[in-house]
Amino acid sequence: MPLRLEKRSERSATMALLSPVIAIGLTLIFGALVFWGRGVDPLHGLYVYWLEPLTDEWNLEKLVVKATPLVLMASGLALSYQANVWNIGAAGQLFMGALFAGLIPAIFTSWQTPEVMVVMLLMGILGGALWALIPAFLKVRFNANEILTSLMLVYVAGLVFDWLVRGALRDPKGYNFPKTVNFAGWQTLPTWGDIHLGALFAVVIALGLGFLMWRMLKGFELRTLGAAPRAGKFAGFSMNRAVYFCFLVSGGLAGLAGACDVMGVGRQLQTPYSTPDYGFVAIIVAFLGRLNPIGAIFSGVLLAITFLGGEAAQTTLQIPDKIAKVFQGVLLFFVLACDTLILYRIKWVSSRSKQD
Repeated sequence: MPLRLEKRSERSATMALLSPVIAIGLTLIFGALVFWGRGVDPLHGLYVYWLEPLTDEWNLEKLVVKATPLVLMASGLALSYQANVWNIGAAGQLFMGALFAGLIPAIFTSWQTPEVMVVMLLMGILGGALWALIPAFLKVRFNANEILTSLMLVYVAGLVFDWLVRGALRDPKGYNFPKTVNFAGWQTLPTWGDIHLGALFAVVIALGLGFLMWRMLKGFELRTLGAAPRAGKFAGFSMNRAVYFCFLVSGGLAGLAGACDVMGVGRQLQTPYSTPDYGFVAIIVAFLGRLNPIGAIFSGVLLAITFLGGEAAQTTLQIPDKIAKVFQGVLLFFVLACDTLILYRIKWVSSRSKQD
């Protein structure tokens, strides 16, 4: 008997708010089954995975560090997705942001004034924004699918990064290891424990973008173009300008995330670049935050727990850390499934009614 999705006449506001909670609950149930299947007590497994990362100060600092790039990137992606502009290439823009920021200490190794920190951050934003302009231009000029172009550029960015770090930017005194010189002094971000200045940037930017989206004309323009493109066109809003704006903002923030990561955590460029798929996980963060930059703060922290939980499960339960990717993927699946069922109802179609 075939199934059909039938669009609901109205969208339930209550269910829209509860959707992330339901998705998280279903993910927990799925996780309990996974632990049970691996011969681990489900309650103990869930405690190790979800709660143990929150039980001491060291883990909390790590949590903030991992949440920082996720919140930065997801804030920009949420803005883009609200406008129906699908930037999937934040991972590549993060690569280019890290690379552009790392050019300064790799070339001007002795530059040690406060200005170098500002220049490196601006270079990171520039690198991510310029890389994001490529799919934006292809979309506007040739109507190329931005999902494919931005995604393919992720792999190009990774190869460019690898080529430069192994070649022109390699530390001549680094015993042939594929890395640049270590960043030091003003070439790194101020830290409090393990937490670096990028965490403050992430919160301020997310709040600022939230204000832009819900209190400013530009946010109204983007939301209108995303929900009703024809109405936006009649109102005088330009979709092409919106495409450039969204890619510049989301790419620039991904670049800033890359700059903060190498200036506050890695403190050098090295290959393979060891970011744990921040770019793709940021897509989950954006959706779980209901495409609201402020919501991305909370969902970013939640997804950061999955990284730490994966590491804890590996050491404590002897379970591969890839389990984190399973939880992230399942969480995105349930979020999208809940959203689909809010907009559509499943209807059974009998063979007789199909013939009619």
